[in-house]
Amino acid sequence: MLRVSILQWKSSWNSYLPLIEFAYNNSYHSSNDMASFKAMYGKTCQTPLCWTKVDEWVLVGLEIVDTTNTNIQLIKRNLKAAQDRQKSIADRHSRDYEYDIDDFVFLKLSPWKCVVRFDPCHVIQPEPLEMNQDASYVEEPVAIIDRQDKTLRNKVIPLVKVLWRNHAVEETTWETEELMRS
Repeated sequence: MLRVSILQWKSSWNSYLPLIEFAYNNSYHSSNDMASFKAMYGKTCQTPLCWTKVDEWVLVGLEIVDTTNTNIQLIKRNLKAAQDRQKSIADRHSRDYEYDIDDFVFLKLSPWKCVVRFDPCHVIQPEPLEMNQDASYVEEPVAIIDRQDKTLRNKVIPLVKVLWRNHAVEETTWETEELMRS
């Protein structure tokens, strides 16, 4: 095992990059039953000790195609086997649920930061949207939520924050008070 002090590591970390790369390339993946380097190039990654004496493995013509196809088939079989294992584990822990019309259920969503649950009291029924023949609709203000004065160099413009019909609270806009009065 290689032990390095923190100070030595900070000053010479780049000398360890070949070892890190070697470890990464040779890490075994159970999903395809081999290391990623072997899956990509068809051979194991050489140790850092042998990198100065590398003999290139050259495949010519149909040999490279056959080797690549063999590796692809092996990877596909291994991925299929891993997928089947995961499915059998998931099937053991799952069960069927049956619901009737008008049953209340809790939906559990798991975003990255927290768990959100929707209770029936938070369900908002949408209002019907009245559309014109040309698929447009008229924006109607519902309420004024806030007021503020915008000061320019030599005049003050009164603004109001307007909640619009068929829009959420997050979609409120600042409009001039004069425009809203008209």
